[in-house]
Amino acid sequence: MVNFLSKEELNLSNEFLKNGYLIKKIKDDKSLDFIKKLFLKIIKKKKEFKYLKDIEIFDQTHKYIKKNDLNDFRLNIINELNNNKFFRKNYFQCSKFLLDLIVGNELVMQKKINLSIQLPNDSSSLLDVHADVWSGDSPYEAVMWMPLVDCFKTKSMYILPFSKYKKYENNLFSKKIKNSQNLFDKIKKDVHWLDVKFGEILIFNQCLPHGNIVNKTKETRWSMNCRFKSVYSPYADKKIGEFFEPISLKSISRSAIKYSFPKIK
Repeated sequence: MVNFLSKEELNLSNEFLKNGYLIKKIKDDKSLDFIKKLFLKIIKKKKEFKYLKDIEIFDQTHKYIKKNDLNDFRLNIINELNNNKFFRKNYFQCSKFLLDLIVGNELVMQKKINLSIQLPNDSSSLLDVHADVWSGDSPYEAVMWMPLVDCFKTKSMYILPFSKYKKYENNLFSKKIKNSQNLFDKIKKDVHWLDVKFGEILIFNQCLPHGNIVNKTKETRWSMNCRFKSVYSPYADKKIGEFFEPISLKSISRSAIKYSFPKIK
């Protein structure tokens, strides 16, 4: 197969194909700074956080918010974030350099960005092992996962890399697998626990089994996630206009969409 990628692009592509994910430093510091400041502005509206130093807010959230109030707190932040007309654009800009290479440069983006807040020893915010394609997502989608804190070990997420996935792909749904815990027990020795620091992004293939477990660290995890795919790639249950929105159509595509052949008289 002909390949005109540069050496750097080829190395990144091969790394993604081997592991099913990339973790790289964000190049657009301005967009990252916008996102963090927007979060702080929203969070500090709540009286418990109003006078805290910025460094105390994210890692130490569990000291100021009760578990029973966490979901309402999270949903309120999500609504305010997604109502800001610049939020999604800055989120995209943080990952554009990788999305252009891994997914394409004519993209659709999830309309609303998700937020996860996982307190220490809290089992209410878990995503058991799963692959998004098992529940109706397209295999052409990639997830951009972005933390607001340094994530490591159980404060992060895990993924079964491509290099190990082939070992399991033919018996992931055998009769011996009764539930998600059985599945995790089967693959856990081969999963990668992802070390993603604030200022880095994770792009991963959501065809691969992934998830998280109870956060056993003494810090709170804050992370966002959003799906991207090439505008002309096949869709599954989540459709363009409903779940996805075009964000980077090129001029020839915009022109072609409006084109109609001349009528012969």
